Amino acid sequence: MSNPMEQFVIKPLIPIEVGGVDISFTNSALFMVLAAAVSTLLLAVCLRKRSIVPSPAQSVPEGAYEFISNLLRENVGPEGLKYFPFIFTMFLYVAFGNLLGLFPYAFTFTSHLTAVGSLSLIALLFNICIGIKRKKLGWLRTFMPRGIPMALAPLIVPIEMISFLSKPFSLTVRLVANMTVGHIMLKIIAGFVVALGVAGVVPVLFNCCIVCFEIFIALLQAFIYTVLSCIYLGDALHEH
Repeated sequence: MSNPMEQFVIKPLIPIEVGGVDISFTNSALFMVLAAAVSTLLLAVCLRKRSIVPSPAQSVPEGAYEFISNLLRENVGPEGLKYFPFIFTMFLYVAFGNLLGLFPYAFTFTSHLTAVGSLSLIALLFNICIGIKRKKLGWLRTFMPRGIPMALAPLIVPIEMISFLSKPFSLTVRLVANMTVGHIMLKIIAGFVVALGVAGVVPVLFNCCIVCFEIFIALLQAFIYTVLSCIYLGDALHEH
């Protein structure tokens, strides 16, 4: 039985080194590109023949559009729709990163802290820029809500700063943990199938059930990641 952790090893596909720094094109980078390319291609194919009465194919991107726009209205408000492209792109990127990783011999870049953490930091910086643009210096009220006595500032400000900076951490750990655990389970049970030979029919059936469950988890985690991003965006736009 192969090591279930081998599937998470980042391997260079095109070795590149500049000034002693390794910037090789890896299997992780490949599936990041594939996630962006496949999601774009799928939307383009589904929308190539648009009509007032949507076809089943056209209903897929339109349903995703309506789904994300409703999330923004509910968690940010009508003014949040101007940031729809960023949130929609994030949702598709995470969703397809999760789903592509379920294919045999694929690589799940959403199971790595670096990849997801970078995306979460981008989301945090985006929220900071939006908050400062909207509130100017009033954005600093994020760390000292109105109505709090100044005498409590030495206590409240550090707590609020830790809470604020923990947002990308919470986004990252939740997604990475779920993707990692699910893929380890799939790999272990697949190893039993090979080891048991003919008697491996039961593990195969069980593995098929887990794959279906992992598809649901992949979409659910993309949804949760997007909802939390919308909530954090709402915090950046509105007062405490």
